[in-house]
Amino acid sequence: MKLFFQRAACIRSVGAGLRIWAMSVLLLSAGVWAQESSNTADDQSIQEQLQQLKKEVIALNRDLFVLEEDLLFPSSTQLVVYLSMDVGTYFDLDSVEVKLDGQTVTHYLYTEKQQGALVKGGVQKLHVANLAQGEHEISAFFIGTGPHDREYTRATSLVFTKSADAKLLELRITDSSASQQPEFKVLEL
Repeated sequence: MKLFFQRAACIRSVGAGLRIWAMSVLLLSAGVWAQESSNTADDQSIQEQLQQLKKEVIALNRDLFVLEEDLLFPSSTQLVVYLSMDVGTYFDLDSVEVKLDGQTVTHYLYTEKQQGALVKGGVQKLHVANLAQGEHEISAFFIGTGPHDREYTRATSLVFTKSADAKLLELRITDSSASQQPEFKVLEL
């Protein structure tokens, strides 16, 4: 495990170094091209080349980020937890705390804007982690304002089995019109 973290740190530093190098090349090229553009009548061509170079640097940065994610969180050990909310009539979310096998792995406080985005159908990637294969338990604790403006604290949990594939879980908050109460669930995707 120590070797894994050493390799991850090395990958991060290499990725950061490549990003810095790419940005330096972009800036130096822009400076050289700017000097040359005053000497030539082909400014349009140079501007197009500069724009193309910027696009290539952005694509390289995106590819490095994806590579870093794949190396740090391989699918054989990856766990991703999402949060979604449906309607939001009976519950105003203030915060959520997620525990994995009894250990708190994330705690998140929501602004009104973030809560509004969730109510409109947004989905938040709440947690990404490496997890060994086998049986695990996830627990989520939701704090907010419930019906009749009362403080509301609810929890839900799920025992799941992590296999060799990536595991995706969704914490879902839905409104139950029948009971006029919010419902909290953990779903395997």
